[in-house]
Amino acid sequence: MIHRLTCGGIILLVMGSVLAFTSFSQQEKKSNRVTVEMVGQAQKIMGLDFSEAKRDSMLENLVEQLESYEKLRMFPLPNSVPPAILFNPIPVGFEFEKARRPFKKSSPALVKAPKTLEDLAFYSIGQLSELIRTRKITSQQLTTMYLARLRKYGPKLECVITLTEDLAMKQAKQADREIAKGKYRGPLHGIPYGAKDLLAVKGYKTTWGSVPFKDQVIDEDATVIKRLEEAGAVLVAKFAMGELAMGDVWFGGRTRNPWNTKQGSSGSSAGSASATAAGLVGFAIGTETLGSIVSPSTRCGTTGLRPSYGRVSKTGAMALSWSMDKIGVICRTVEDCALVFNAIYGPDGKDQSLYDAPFNYDPTINWKKLRIGYLKMEFDSVRFNKTISDSVLSVLTRLGAKLIPIELPKLPVEYLHIILSAEAAAAFDELTRSGKDDSMVRQGKGAWPNSFRSSRFIPAVEYIEANRVRYLVIQEMQKLMKNIDVYVAPSFGGNNLLLTNLTGHPCVVLPDGFTKEGTPTSISFIGQLFGEAKLLAVAKAYQDATDFHLKHPKLEE
Repeated sequence: MIHRLTCGGIILLVMGSVLAFTSFSQQEKKSNRVTVEMVGQAQKIMGLDFSEAKRDSMLENLVEQLESYEKLRMFPLPNSVPPAILFNPIPVGFEFEKARRPFKKSSPALVKAPKTLEDLAFYSIGQLSELIRTRKITSQQLTTMYLARLRKYGPKLECVITLTEDLAMKQAKQADREIAKGKYRGPLHGIPYGAKDLLAVKGYKTTWGSVPFKDQVIDEDATVIKRLEEAGAVLVAKFAMGELAMGDVWFGGRTRNPWNTKQGSSGSSAGSASATAAGLVGFAIGTETLGSIVSPSTRCGTTGLRPSYGRVSKTGAMALSWSMDKIGVICRTVEDCALVFNAIYGPDGKDQSLYDAPFNYDPTINWKKLRIGYLKMEFDSVRFNKTISDSVLSVLTRLGAKLIPIELPKLPVEYLHIILSAEAAAAFDELTRSGKDDSMVRQGKGAWPNSFRSSRFIPAVEYIEANRVRYLVIQEMQKLMKNIDVYVAPSFGGNNLLLTNLTGHPCVVLPDGFTKEGTPTSISFIGQLFGEAKLLAVAKAYQDATDFHLKHPKLEE
């Protein structure tokens, strides 16, 4: 028995040695995954300089972190899942307007039906809605006309990804039936529109303009699509967008500027701006993260509204940057933007980034009470079309505005672009790791595939530090906006576009002239956070005093 015990003891000892050896081997294998030399090279990418002893001490933690990354990557995270960390654009001490007043649109002018339906192509929503409301035209007639123009000019402009003809005719017929029975839903009832193809629509592809997703079907209607349907609008097309919301190149080509088809329409709401400018729809839905409404609206001569962050639900929309994405409107007039915005804004019970703030639009203005600022340095330093930019200030002065020179906060805003880069890389993490990004159209150094890969090297600490600076920018902007109601800026002047997209302030961009080559130029009005009502009223007053929005491109047959 003793012998047996001894043997058993020997066996246990041997087994213990085997286990220890196995454990040691695993530890050695783990430690070899990350070495002091690797850390030494990696730290240079991040601008760090740790001693060899400190790098050696980090190895165990780094291996554990690496294992966590690998386990998390095995868990599926579709683009529709937001991070639990929500961006807060609200400055300290900010107070929402509490009163809710009825929406007041301009009194409808006497509008006559033209001799041919084609002549309606460039009418405003206000004009079209009055013709439909008074039953001088039908929604079916208008929809048929726009569908014909989409088929005719869409391929030339490369602005359409999908025609939703069956749905459009169904919605138009329903609108006509309801209006005939006296059930008029409002100014969007029966008006044909198009949506940027990052908004999901049941039964149709939602391609995000990108090769890897060109056959994607999302079985839901985005909140914006639902709200426009409730308002009686008619969806006729899903429009081209720069691939994954960059530029004007998508898997079917490059969307064109209808004023000069040798130019792209800019991006990424490329198709929405091009089609609206070309008279292919009554209005369009676009989105902006960093200029994607302002830029194509400038190029195509449309009027665009980028609302405050937290105004319009992103449910059912492709995410690029959860803390910067904003859904807006591209139209022919400022008041058209107000009409559409009134139908789509507000909480939906799903998008947790939304705020329940009123939109008390009233186009009347008391210039004596308004405080209008302008970015003096940016106006002074305009390099191209300076006469056009300066004329905007002259028009506002003539209208009765007392212009106040202002400066943007002096903070390192230009270095906060990494916030967008990091979030975009996370939104398309699986695309990068799977290698499917190789099939995307654009593959240059400035294109998404390379940007997504590069952004994997942005340290989490730096991303958070950038957001701390962003917090300071928000507070400083609030100090500035306390002294003014609205300010005017060259659309691409200084850091204004990046800064206001980071802080979430609303913007109206509209045409202010034409270059010597005959292509449009633009000016931007920026409002207080959630101050779209006053912002739109001021921009409308400027637009009504000019006629640039009434001019249209001559389309090639």
